[in-house]
Amino acid sequence: MIRYFLYSLLALTPLFAQANPGDMPKEQQMAVKYIQALTDHDYRTLGSFYNRDSIFIDRTASKKYTGRRDILEFFERAHRGVLEYDFNIEHMYNSGSLVIMIGNYHYRGPGSLFGKPGKVIELAIPGVTTVKLDLANHRVTQHEDLMDYQTMQDQLATQ
Repeated sequence: MIRYFLYSLLALTPLFAQANPGDMPKEQQMAVKYIQALTDHDYRTLGSFYNRDSIFIDRTASKKYTGRRDILEFFERAHRGVLEYDFNIEHMYNSGSLVIMIGNYHYRGPGSLFGKPGKVIELAIPGVTTVKLDLANHRVTQHEDLMDYQTMQDQLATQ
């Protein structure tokens, strides 16, 4: 009987080890929903995360946008013609309302945006995305990207 119980417990261990989205801290859950809206080009949902004080910074490209309208206009312009766009989060952690996501942005879209007209470009760009959240009001107060644009240039050179 004890042996049966131990075998049953060992068989169920992998099920216990898998984390459910509900097991993540609330900050990480909100950050994942935000990134999902961004990569899905769901501007209506994305807009609900911003207010006039929200800030988006692409530190590597030295770009900064403030407020819902400016941020959404930038993303709509940047995503125009994109066939695929996602962020594969390899590691995520948070310190209070600051969520840090490390992974790769995958992009597939028109080469004309990169000086390669008539081609479809595919890129996997390593990056770190941080978001500062106002959990009580369901807002992103600051989104900052640090992207490895050298890797992007290397990939573009071979396409």
